Amino acid sequence: MTDKLKQIIKEEMEKLPQENQEAINALDWAKITEEVGEEYFLDENQVNNLEVETFLVLVGMTDLEFYAINVENQVETIKDDAEKIAEEITQKIFTPIKDILMENIKKNGKSENANAEQNLNFILSDGDYSSFIEERSNEINNE
Repeated sequence: MTDKLKQIIKEEMEKLPQENQEAINALDWAKITEEVGEEYFLDENQVNNLEVETFLVLVGMTDLEFYAINVENQVETIKDDAEKIAEEITQKIFTPIKDILMENIKKNGKSENANAEQNLNFILSDGDYSSFIEERSNEINNE
């Protein structure tokens, strides 16, 4: 991982709610991503791109639904490998982090940073986070 990428990740992580930061930091997701990249014989640049795509999903800037496609396009790998990489990353990173986050939310009763407007928006969206991801992406792109 390049120093510039590390800095960007650090800055974006600081913007997340504390419980999200803790869940993401509970795993060494960057190392796991590198290991998966090595397993598929990706070069250093491809591994960096894989880390970026993984991070974008972790912070909610990209929907998990598009992860395999983004890996195929941004990491420049064949579709079959991209799908296998996405499946492995999901099993080793996304699912465990989601489970940690859900467990922490259950344990704490609710999100510390949640407010009435966020709760109402979530309920009105029928639990669809995609509208929040799109809103967050627009905010970041406008900065």
